[in-house]
Amino acid sequence: MRRLPPLGALRAFEAAARRLSFKDAAEELGLTPTAISHHVRLLEDHCGVKLFRRRPRPLALTLAGEKLLPGLRSGFDAFAAALSSIGRAGAGAPLRVTSTNAFASRWLAPRLGGWRASHPGVPLSVIGTDRILRPDEVDLAIRYARSPPPGAERELFRDRHYPVYSRHLVAAGGPIASPADLARYPLIQYDWLAKDPTSPNWKRWFAAAGGAAAPWTIAFSFREEAHAIEAALAGQGVMLCSDVVVADELASGALIKALDFGLSGYAFYPVFAPDHPRREILDAFVHWLRGMVGSG
Repeated sequence: MRRLPPLGALRAFEAAARRLSFKDAAEELGLTPTAISHHVRLLEDHCGVKLFRRRPRPLALTLAGEKLLPGLRSGFDAFAAALSSIGRAGAGAPLRVTSTNAFASRWLAPRLGGWRASHPGVPLSVIGTDRILRPDEVDLAIRYARSPPPGAERELFRDRHYPVYSRHLVAAGGPIASPADLARYPLIQYDWLAKDPTSPNWKRWFAAAGGAAAPWTIAFSFREEAHAIEAALAGQGVMLCSDVVVADELASGALIKALDFGLSGYAFYPVFAPDHPRREILDAFVHWLRGMVGSG
């Protein structure tokens, strides 16, 4: 008979060890950090060893914790795959697709009619989130990254970030002919890529474009890219934005490139497990995505 600790303790340790944060693990599992700590201590008591070094910060795994994590992660992945194979193998089950909120709302959603027309028996469940979901939460992820993440298919496309604005904004402040002209306008920024020093932001754009003759400041900062785009569409300021995410708005004239100089962005990669039980339909979805890229 197997002598195992409670499943809750194992889940708490795996999440905390993967994220190296009790707070983030608690958010992922819908618990409190205190509950995560309690579960981890139960597991440590069961194992008879410490699994984390809690002081000094940041949180770190002990040698025992490092030894335990890979096997536990593989076990959870195996559970997820087994459950997926029996619970989601039906042809009519929704295909769970995740991407960033902005990409889901601005690029993917307007094109889903094409998927429905070619695959009417395969409904989609689109999950817009900037969080990387676990394998049991999603069938296919469209990841936005500078380099290919593990398990990624060939990239769909790579974007550039340009200053864009609503035509109603410029009418009030005069034409934009150079980077210096942007200093006269409110600037909009979103910060979910702030931890990446190579992310396309205003500071890097001005430096690469030759700077600005007058001081510039960020008037509005948003956590979500989609919210920043809404502010730009409403004429609240100039936003540095992905030309992929707002491709339709640029094509319709709802947004206009202020200048033709752009910063290189990231690529969009489809990612799914190679042994996924619905591999055939996932391949079909990726093929459809590539067709949508080619058609604009």
